Amino acid sequence: MRHFHRDHGDDHGRGRHHILHSMMHAMRGGPFGHGGPDGKRGRGRDGERRRMFESGELRLVLLKLISEQPRHGYDLIREIEGLSGGAYAPSPGVVYPTMTLLIDMGLAEEQQSDGARKLLGITPDGIVHLQDNAQALEVAMARLTALAKVTERTDAGPVRRAIHNLRSAIHDRLSQDGVSRDTQLEVARILDEAASKIERL
Repeated sequence: MRHFHRDHGDDHGRGRHHILHSMMHAMRGGPFGHGGPDGKRGRGRDGERRRMFESGELRLVLLKLISEQPRHGYDLIREIEGLSGGAYAPSPGVVYPTMTLLIDMGLAEEQQSDGARKLLGITPDGIVHLQDNAQALEVAMARLTALAKVTERTDAGPVRRAIHNLRSAIHDRLSQDGVSRDTQLEVARILDEAASKIERL
């Protein structure tokens, strides 16, 4: 039995003024301060525990991807992550044993590439297997597409970026020497006005 091995891919001081501390503390909280709306950091790579794929579906998805072109394990992980809109990526601990299983089943074969990484390519039996399981494959791919659409609707990335820029601007301005009380009040006025506009959206 030939085993596929994992690729080695890509894994201020305090301000001067009390108003600055208050503003920064307020913006650290909230649904977009650290992590997602559910308060959990990141998307996680333990998608297997969330049953993204039913039994045998990951094999079909991998076969589908290598039928398009030979791929190595890291590429397969990234491709699935892209299909899900970045919301899900199977762990190497699941992908590489599945790649080995595909070879043992005669559905895929190892191909030598120009680089150090070995590629996985589909066999004629693998093409037949995809055709025989086209409906199950369609269900698995549709699940990834649906997840990508949900991620696109709920992605707070632009909001987190804007909040980060706002925090940086406030910190830089109010940390300067000689900041007057009028400047502090003007910053507060701008923030209050922005908050009111957001509430009216």
